[in-house]
Amino acid sequence: MKFATAGLTVALAAIAAAVASGLLFEARRPAALTVPSLPEATLSVRGIPAPPAGGVACTQESQLRVGDTPQWRAIVPANRPQPVPSPALAALGRQLFMDARLSQPRGTSCASCHAPAQGFSSANGATHGTARGSMPGRTGPRNPPSLTYVRYVPPLYFYQDDDAQAPAPFGGLNLDGSADTLAAQARGPLLARHEMNLGSDRAVARRLRDTGYREAFEKLFGVGVLGHPRRATEALGESLQAYLQSAELAPFDSRFDDMLRGHDTLTSQEKRGLAVFRNPDQGNCASCHSVNATSTDPARSLFTDFGYEALGVPRNRRLAANARADAFDLGLCRTARERHWPEAQSWCGYFRTPSLRNVALRQHLMHNGDFDSLRDVVRFYATRSTRPQDWYPPGTPFDDLPPELHGNVNVVATPLNRRAGTSPAMSDEDIDAVVAFLKTLTDRRYLVR
Repeated sequence: MKFATAGLTVALAAIAAAVASGLLFEARRPAALTVPSLPEATLSVRGIPAPPAGGVACTQESQLRVGDTPQWRAIVPANRPQPVPSPALAALGRQLFMDARLSQPRGTSCASCHAPAQGFSSANGATHGTARGSMPGRTGPRNPPSLTYVRYVPPLYFYQDDDAQAPAPFGGLNLDGSADTLAAQARGPLLARHEMNLGSDRAVARRLRDTGYREAFEKLFGVGVLGHPRRATEALGESLQAYLQSAELAPFDSRFDDMLRGHDTLTSQEKRGLAVFRNPDQGNCASCHSVNATSTDPARSLFTDFGYEALGVPRNRRLAANARADAFDLGLCRTARERHWPEAQSWCGYFRTPSLRNVALRQHLMHNGDFDSLRDVVRFYATRSTRPQDWYPPGTPFDDLPPELHGNVNVVATPLNRRAGTSPAMSDEDIDAVVAFLKTLTDRRYLVR
């Protein structure tokens, strides 16, 4: 369940009013019908997920929209059928992912910031919380997320729970939901000045020709594909997407997965951590980091609901961009404006909930990389409201948002809803237990070294 903050309440009211007036949502299907589940073989290489197994019943209300974003009648299930990428395309994607010649200047690959040996996440040698780009002195504004299990992230959509005031957003690639497919998302880092710095589709196509990819691309995408800059970038994205959708990045072989399959090796501390994690009166973590401890299907425990939260993460003062007092990463509201959502500013400060699988491998945590310790992240959740002085300068809570947007921050959900000076919802022993449990989510390949 998502809880409305003061700022979000304004957006919900605006959406509800638009629903009532019929001005916001537009029905796309004129009659009731059933969309069947698609065979995996028919799925597009562009990666749009298949509908849930058994089909989705659609009526006039099921294809509503919030601005330019679809609203669905049901939550997109985590264990829906996944595309099965072509082995040849995935192999090309893996080669491209590791190729450090595809940056300007050369030396930075996708793997530089998403290192396979570090859970497909890395700071590329930087120590301040976000990753170093290909240009000396340039760093990204956000902490690179892990790409393990990323194939399960659905395109951005809205869904309204039965007890919700209005629809809420879910899914979308990047922490602000700004891309709907992995293929589309790949273009951003390739061109961005603070990342791989190629700058244009023309430069991408030229670099692919210069580094010997013509034959491989023409074999999979057609003769002359690298002569068309935008199509060349799209083909590169589709190749990377195929690799990221491969089983290599989603093995489901952690100790937690072993427990789901009936081979329980969790210690008493780890089991206590799972209980605190799920307890709505303690950690309440599972309200956003979804887990189904009774299902043997590990895809039902991705440890994210793909929703969005405004947590009021402390400002990372190590970032060069934050030397300016008026510099803020406002997250989802940029996407909200681009997709014409009502009251877009009410989504400022919201970021997509990441999966916690392999979280213990992360060098830096939270969207701005402010935390270097997993225990500190759990302690932040436990004591943000009870001991704000541990996290913010005196008198300036939620210091990584402009004061006028502080009302967007979640202050109503446990454990974020307690008064300063009161006891936190989690004790130090609870915090240690949660951290111990989170370490059971690490894939086996990272445990055998």
